[in-house]
Amino acid sequence: MANKNNEDIYCSFCGKPQEMAGRLIAGNGVYICDRCVELCMNILRESGELERENENKLSKSGEPQTPELSVDDLLKPKEIKTILDEYVIGQDHAKVTLSVAVYNHYKRAFSNDESVDFAKSNVLLLGPTGVGKTLLAQTLAKALDV
Repeated sequence: MANKNNEDIYCSFCGKPQEMAGRLIAGNGVYICDRCVELCMNILRESGELERENENKLSKSGEPQTPELSVDDLLKPKEIKTILDEYVIGQDHAKVTLSVAVYNHYKRAFSNDESVDFAKSNVLLLGPTGVGKTLLAQTLAKALDV
């Protein structure tokens, strides 16, 4: 098999052509076969690197660690909209609606007060191709680190 430049594809680590290596994972102009990925994982396991990384990600109870956040740490709707304004031109109504909906969602999640009821919002992004639906969602995800 060849890439878009009609060059044969081969593993950049062991040099096997795709026909012999099977599946190749592509990066910026480089490829790695399943066997080399497996060898790399074994090297990391033997060095203890994977265990240290996993220990950092898990608490003592074995649950994934999450940073302690409070309602005060949340981005306010105006701050969320400002971030969206940097990347998306127009769509002001959608940006305001998404900003408030995301803020309320997180506020509800972090609220320990059972007596307070936050209205739940469902948002459906509709529109023709190229108006920024995906860009809004991607920018929001990036800003919230999700």
